[in-house]
Amino acid sequence: MTVSAAVDQYTVLTGDRSKIKDLLCSRLTECGWRDEVRLMCRTILLEKGTNNSFTVEQLITEVTPKARTLVPDAVKKELLMKIRTILTENEEEEADEEMEEEP
Repeated sequence: MTVSAAVDQYTVLTGDRSKIKDLLCSRLTECGWRDEVRLMCRTILLEKGTNNSFTVEQLITEVTPKARTLVPDAVKKELLMKIRTILTENEEEEADEEMEEEP
């Protein structure tokens, strides 16, 4: 299992994933990222979607790489710090529990 898969699984099990997701959505809205991506989607649909042959999957494929590059570094750093904090707190809790179990 990769580190990112382990972190993902842990955050799902502890319920922290929804907190991280909420924080991400909030920060992306605050910085205008959601509006930029929405505008990008509209522009692409106007350019390529005139004959109804442009699918949602094609739109996602085209927008995703561009949208990822638009996420501000400050948002990325804040989320990484939040994840590190969650993992550190988990390690400390596990260490405390192990010490309590020892005779």
